[in-house]
Amino acid sequence: MSIITIAEAAELAGKSQKTIRRAVAAKKLKSTKIQNKTRIEKDDFDEWMKNGCCGTEEQDNNSYKKDEVNWIDISDSWKIDGWNKKKDRSEYNFIDLFSGAGGLSCGLVMAGLNPVASVEIMPEAVATYERNFIKAKGFDEKVETRDIREQCVKENLYKAVEGKHIDVIAGGFPCQGFSMSGYRVVDDPRNSLYKEMKSIVEHLRPDFVVMENVEGLRSMLNGKVEEKIIEDYKDIGYNINITVLNSADYYTPQTRHRVIFIGNRIGVTNYHPKPLLDEKHYRTVGQAIGKYMDCPEDKSINHIFAKTSPTMQERLKAVPVGKSLYSNYSDAWKKVDWNKPSCTVKENHGGVNIHPILSRPMTPRELATLQSFPDDFIFEGSKKWQLVQIGNAVPCFLGKAIGLSLRKMMDNYHNSPKLCKNVI
Repeated sequence: MSIITIAEAAELAGKSQKTIRRAVAAKKLKSTKIQNKTRIEKDDFDEWMKNGCCGTEEQDNNSYKKDEVNWIDISDSWKIDGWNKKKDRSEYNFIDLFSGAGGLSCGLVMAGLNPVASVEIMPEAVATYERNFIKAKGFDEKVETRDIREQCVKENLYKAVEGKHIDVIAGGFPCQGFSMSGYRVVDDPRNSLYKEMKSIVEHLRPDFVVMENVEGLRSMLNGKVEEKIIEDYKDIGYNINITVLNSADYYTPQTRHRVIFIGNRIGVTNYHPKPLLDEKHYRTVGQAIGKYMDCPEDKSINHIFAKTSPTMQERLKAVPVGKSLYSNYSDAWKKVDWNKPSCTVKENHGGVNIHPILSRPMTPRELATLQSFPDDFIFEGSKKWQLVQIGNAVPCFLGKAIGLSLRKMMDNYHNSPKLCKNVI
């Protein structure tokens, strides 16, 4: 009996390891665990190939029905800069749940929305959030540093925003359980956190709700998880529209696809932001991080170099663009293309993006720039936790695009006598 690894199966099939793992997770490809590692019998692999099942990745990506998307043009308002200009800020209030370091919050502030509260469990991320939003920008905001599943945390949040109208509740509920890489564990406790968000939405009754997650959510249980989320929100009065947005379409120098749910309870049309760029005009890695080429290490701005030996530097230099340092990694330690958007920035301690010219991994500052964080956005904690925060964040410009579409919807609603009515 011949046994092969995930990496060997991927090489034989001419597919990514992600595709093989997804086939295994979907039980389309038989596997077994040997010393807690996934192994595949060669006969089972050959049968899988014979049956034409190696197209799993493409099939899964198209397994859900065509989205009903309403697009709104935000190009005329992209110049709004609520992060740097107080005059560009509106009176619309938002709460950010599972806020992390504040990538989505930063984007919504860029769009001119006002943060009034956030909840995040990671202490380092909360320290970053407080530094940038409260100390640096002066927002009067309640930041809760605890587990959102605790009722007392919810009660503290409700007290903090008492008397304020909440226009938007936004949240990128933790998505590891829905990830398309590796095994997607249906009963992962993190997969129920959207219910915690729903209970807060039901209590505070914001006009709009925004949820963000990875693409893997869409194909989980053949789309039943997505349908469940939409139905749950419909039950509490929110109509939801959903589609996948690519951050590169909104001036982010990085290809990063995210599922975006937008819903409201006030009877208006849900709009997603119309893409601002096409592939020919995407911002590139070089355009974004070229300014750091000759910049010495500066820990005060998170520009921290990795400690690499001369041997490792030579190995990094030899990696071809678009390829990984390690043959058994399909999406880590990859050398990005200077003339294209970066591959997705992840949180695995800087092991995703190799600098395209210099023989080193990218610094936290460079990775933050690929996530479209402002230059003055500083991350707290050790380098390890800085990288985790950056990789977990929603790209700020994607958040800004969503925020601008929300702002237009809210402006249209409040300025229309026919639409502006008392909604209980």
